[in-house]
Amino acid sequence: MTETLFTPVTAGKIALANRIAMAPLTRNRADDATDLVGDLQVEYYEQRASAGLIITEATQISPEGKGYIMAPGIYTDEHVAAWKKVTDAVHAKGGKIVIQLWHVGRISHTSIQPNGQAPVAPSAIAAKGKTFTQNGFEDTSVPRALDIDEMPRIVADYVHAVKCARAAGFDGVEIHAANGYLLDQFLKDGVNKRTDAYGGSVENRARLLFEVMDAVTAEWDAGYIGIRLSPFSPANDATDSDPLATFTPVVERLNTYGLSYLHMVEGATGGPRDGAFDTLRKSWTGTYMGNNGYDRDLATARVDDGSVDIVAFGRPFIANPDLVARLEKNAPLNDMDADTLYGGGAQGYTDYPTL
Repeated sequence: MTETLFTPVTAGKIALANRIAMAPLTRNRADDATDLVGDLQVEYYEQRASAGLIITEATQISPEGKGYIMAPGIYTDEHVAAWKKVTDAVHAKGGKIVIQLWHVGRISHTSIQPNGQAPVAPSAIAAKGKTFTQNGFEDTSVPRALDIDEMPRIVADYVHAVKCARAAGFDGVEIHAANGYLLDQFLKDGVNKRTDAYGGSVENRARLLFEVMDAVTAEWDAGYIGIRLSPFSPANDATDSDPLATFTPVVERLNTYGLSYLHMVEGATGGPRDGAFDTLRKSWTGTYMGNNGYDRDLATARVDDGSVDIVAFGRPFIANPDLVARLEKNAPLNDMDADTLYGGGAQGYTDYPTL
C-alpha cells in the first residue's frame, strides 16, 4: 500500500504528483550584477523535479527588495528569459515549480541597495541580525521607515513580479510573508511601531499584506498563488507579543481568497517546533503545507492523520536531489556539506549523488 505522503494532491489549481515539496532555499549562486539565474540553476532544479512541488529560492521583486548578494530577481525581461530555462527543464521532467516572491525589507545592507541607500522597513529599527555581503556575513543596516505614499509602489512591484513569473512559465507563485522579511515585519508588533494606517491594530499591521494579496489575485487566479507565514518564528529578529491574536484573523481572512496553499513554518525557522501552529492550522480551510524539522516518520504521520496535506523539506533536498525516491524506499540520505551552502559553484550544489 502506498503511503499517503507519496500520493497525488491538488493545491488550488496546481495538481501535484506527490505531497513532498522542496522548500525555498537561498543558495546565493545568481549573477550579482544582474540578479540572473543561469545554467547551474537549470541543472539544480531539474535534478529535483521529482518533488511534487518545487518552491524556488526566494527571489526579489525589485532591486530595493534585495538583501543578500547573488540572490536572483524576477523583475526584468532578462530575468523572465533566464527563469524560463529553469521552468522548461523542470516541466520536461514532469515537475511543478512555483517561484517565491520576496522583498527583504530591513534585512539588507547599504552595500547591496541601489545607490547605497538605506533599506526600507515599517519602522526605522535595525534588525539584530546579519546578511550576506561581499564581506561575508555583516550586520544589517539601519533602515528607513517607508512613507505611507510608497505603499502602492510596493504593491505594484509584487504585481509586476507575478506578471514576470507567469511569463517565465511558473506553475504559480508563493508570496513570502515569513521569516522576518518585509510583509512579516509589518505583521509583527516587535518590528512595526507605526502610528498610521499601517501600524497599531492587527488590521492595520496586516493592511499591506492584504493590499498585496488583493492585487496579485486580481492579476492571476488565486488557485495559483500560495503564501508563507511564520507566526511563531523569531527569524531575522521579527517577534510578536501575541502571535495567535495577530495571525488568527490573518489566516481566517486568507481563507476567503481560495489560495493554492498556506505554507506554515511550524515553530522557529530551523529550530524548535514550538508555538500553537496546530491551533492556527485548524483555522485554515484550504490546502496546508507544513515546514520545519520534518523527517520521514513525522511527515508520514502528520499527512496520515490529516494535520498536513503537503510537507516541505528544505535541507534534505540540498544533499539529496532524489529525496522523494529515497523517502519512498526509506533509503539512507546523503549528508549535507555546510561549507558550500552560500555562494560558490557546482560543488555542494549539483554534484550530490543519486541512489
